[in-house]
Amino acid sequence: MTSNASHGSALFRSLHTPARPLALANAWDAASARIVEAAGAPAIATTSAGVAWSLGAPDGDRVSRDLALEAIGRIAAAVAVPVSADIEGGHGRSPEEVADTAARVLEAGAAGVNIEDGARPPGVLAARLEAVRAAASRAGADLFVNARVDTYLLGLGDPETRLRDTLARARAYADAGADGVFVPGVTDPGLIRSLADALTVPLNVMAGPGAPSVPELGALGVARVSLGPALAQSAYAVVRQAARELYGEGTYAPSLRRALDYSEVNGLFAASE
Repeated sequence: MTSNASHGSALFRSLHTPARPLALANAWDAASARIVEAAGAPAIATTSAGVAWSLGAPDGDRVSRDLALEAIGRIAAAVAVPVSADIEGGHGRSPEEVADTAARVLEAGAAGVNIEDGARPPGVLAARLEAVRAAASRAGADLFVNARVDTYLLGLGDPETRLRDTLARARAYADAGADGVFVPGVTDPGLIRSLADALTVPLNVMAGPGAPSVPELGALGVARVSLGPALAQSAYAVVRQAARELYGEGTYAPSLRRALDYSEVNGLFAASE
């Protein structure tokens, strides 16, 4: 286990509080992680979608475990703050393989992981969470395990019983060893408060346009707020706009006017040499 993981685990765990929710601008490579850290981030979370796109693959368990771990390792090595790694469904077909992923994530320097259920039966993720917790225990690591419940994000089940189903999954995941629960796809304040009030572990939601602000989410009981792939999507939107302008009108000033200064970006890495 690297010093970054061992040094950052307790700090990362302590950052989960509704009094001042942990706001995570999810990074997908070393440069985005350093920029986010320089902006004042107390921790970094990766986005599996952003990592996948940067590696030329679609999101959704399509990137090999080795490539994903290499990306996590580069991000963890690039920053001094704790890193939480998005490992999608665990990069493994069995709990044993997912446990191996967790061990290797710790070796890569992560202080936390985010693992999702997707459309899988909840029992599958519960077994994987138990395996992740066991792997962390064997490594003597205080790994923060965030379990993602995709009922709202994917529109799973009956809308009339979705809240009840979500809470049932969340409780099962907490019983299996999850330290926090991530419910993306919810922005309604009443629903968010219902989730936070019913959970015994920190609630994480995904924010964006139309969602309450971070302080407002904290007042609703949210302890962790993520931007998910939105930061990567925004960066790629600038790339598309600049490219269309260049190959269309043949201009470039409007799209590139807000570009970061070369020396500023380069300086983020020169300091680590």
